[in-house]
Amino acid sequence: MAGIVHVIGAGLAGLSAASALAEQGIGVAVHEAGPAAGGRCRSYFDRALGMVVDNGNHLMLSGNRDLAAFRARIGADAPLAGPGRALFPFLDLADGARWTLAPNAGPLPWWILAPARRVAGSRIGAYGALVRLALARGPATIAALFADHPLYRRLIAPLSIAVLNTPPEAASAALMGAVLRETLVRGGQAAIPLYPAQGLSAALIDPALAWLAARGVVPEFGQRIAALECGDGRVTGLLGPGGRIALAAADRVVLAVPAPVAADLLAGLVVPDRFEAIANLHVAATADLGRAGFLGLIGGTAEFVFAKKGHLSVTISAANRLAEASQDALAGAVWSDLQAALGLSGPLPPWRLVREKRATFAATPAQEARRPDARAAMRLGLANLVLAGDWTATGLPATIEGAIRSGRVAASIMRAQA
Repeated sequence: MAGIVHVIGAGLAGLSAASALAEQGIGVAVHEAGPAAGGRCRSYFDRALGMVVDNGNHLMLSGNRDLAAFRARIGADAPLAGPGRALFPFLDLADGARWTLAPNAGPLPWWILAPARRVAGSRIGAYGALVRLALARGPATIAALFADHPLYRRLIAPLSIAVLNTPPEAASAALMGAVLRETLVRGGQAAIPLYPAQGLSAALIDPALAWLAARGVVPEFGQRIAALECGDGRVTGLLGPGGRIALAAADRVVLAVPAPVAADLLAGLVVPDRFEAIANLHVAATADLGRAGFLGLIGGTAEFVFAKKGHLSVTISAANRLAEASQDALAGAVWSDLQAALGLSGPLPPWRLVREKRATFAATPAQEARRPDARAAMRLGLANLVLAGDWTATGLPATIEGAIRSGRVAASIMRAQA
């Protein structure tokens, strides 16, 4: 079977699928509804700040194997910043305590024997909780398992909020365990924090577009696919703004769009239907955040602050709780946290608040059960369509690693049909 694979969506899942297919010499066409690629993982020039900022902050880890393979495939040479070893600095705003979680490189966790590598005030025996979390299965939530644990407030809760983007009272312990098994359980060498030094687009999106263009694949932007035309057990056409795009008998489709869009296009498809917001505040200020280049804050509004080029960038995860807060109030609260944490003074500098109302699906046990696998559309009777996206059943929460993995899996299914 020859034919073309139509990839609908040019976020990371779509770009991952398109590049994996093009690498195998399979014809690819990419259709993107928006004006640019990257979806929730991109950079843009902010006129108010006069600089390039990311629409969101993403902390990646050295154990993200699909991310590493994707960057190698597309020849991404823009560096990922980070401390070069597993270092996670924190500050508790309630009492000023500071510590740096510093796992050793190998899988034998001798780091818990060293007080300087542990959470401030914690004891060695408390770290059995990480083993328990890594082994978590079933419908238990983070809080149900650990709310009374001595590490809950200063480690388990803030990490789970950052990774799962869901309050720990509702968040799936099993999903958090899956992340730990791919990273920290393998040792500190798999838990080195990474973030884009020059922006998400430079690190991931622009090199992917350049790599695809060199192989004759140029996404069509402003190409919103409003409906799929189906018949005889397959997708036969795509209905876009320019009219119908006919699919030949050997053509196939990778649907790499957000979950609600996929549900609108495919009758009967069950997808996650609850979402959590993320708020990111970019402030035209600078500070020395040490070797790590970021700092976790506990007990305030801000949660993680990153030192970016010419600005500080703050992430507030699981932000549905702040939906009614005004932009000014939220920015002011974050600035107060930054002043206390970093010794900054004076009025709030120029800033930009970016809210992603549907940043990720809510990583609850109930929503995890609604995630379809890549072949779900085939079971609905469409033999030439597969799904991709961080909301599909990747085994991980909604992360960059999950999005890229979903595209790779979709491409492997398409290749098997070629």
